[in-house]
Amino acid sequence: MFDLLDTSPTITPNVSPGLARFLYWAAGDGLLRHYFRQIEVTGQDYVPLTGPVIIAPTHRSRWDGLLIPYVMGRPVTGRDLFFMVSHNEMLGLQGLIIRHFGGFPVNTSRPGVASVRTAVDLLRHGQALVLFPEGNIFRNQKLTEIRPGLARIALQAAAVRPKPDVKILPVAIQYAPAIPQWHASVTIRIGQPLSVATYPWQNSKQAATALTQDLTQALVDLESPEKALCSTAPTV
Repeated sequence: MFDLLDTSPTITPNVSPGLARFLYWAAGDGLLRHYFRQIEVTGQDYVPLTGPVIIAPTHRSRWDGLLIPYVMGRPVTGRDLFFMVSHNEMLGLQGLIIRHFGGFPVNTSRPGVASVRTAVDLLRHGQALVLFPEGNIFRNQKLTEIRPGLARIALQAAAVRPKPDVKILPVAIQYAPAIPQWHASVTIRIGQPLSVATYPWQNSKQAATALTQDLTQALVDLESPEKALCSTAPTV
C-alpha cells in the first residue's frame, strides 16, 4: 500500500494568501457574526499549533466549511488549513472559496489514490488537514457511522513520518435549529487529540478499526457532554 502511494500522482491544493486573508475577514467578521446569533466554542486550547493533525469535525451543514477556519484557521492558530471534501462541495461559489482555502476533492464512495496520496503528503509535511469523517452532510444532529478512510490516512502518514506524532482532533458541530437559519446559534466542541502513535500501525486493519472506534466515541461524547460526564463520574 505504501509503495503505491509513493509512486501515484497527487493533487496540488493551494492556499491563496491574499484572497484567504480577505475571506477570513469577510466570512468571520462579516458573514458569520451577522448570520449567527451566537457562536459558542469550547476546547479551543486543544487545537495543535504545530505538527501534522487531522481535524475531524461532524458534518451538519455547508456552514461547517466556514466555521472551522473561523475557529482554528490562520488568524487564530497561525497556520493554514487544507480541506479534503466531497466533489459536490467543490461546486459553485462554495467550491471556489474552498479551493482558495486549500481544498481538494475526494470521491467519498470510492476515494481515489491521488486524493489519499495528497492527504498523506500534507500530513508528512506537518500540515493541518480537515477531513469530515462521516463523508457527507447529515442534518439529524446525530453521529452517522464513521468511515475507515480517515484512520487509514492517519496510519499511512504515521508509518512514513513517525515524528512528530500525527494527531486527530475530534470536533462536534451542533446547530439550533438543526437546519441553521438567520440568527441561529451554533456550538462547536473541540476534544482532546487522539495520538496515532499509540495504535499498532504495523497491523493496519486492527489499528484502523481501533482508531475509528475511539474517534467515534470521542465525537459521541462531544455531542452529548452531559452523558459523557455522567458515564465517567465516580460512584459513591
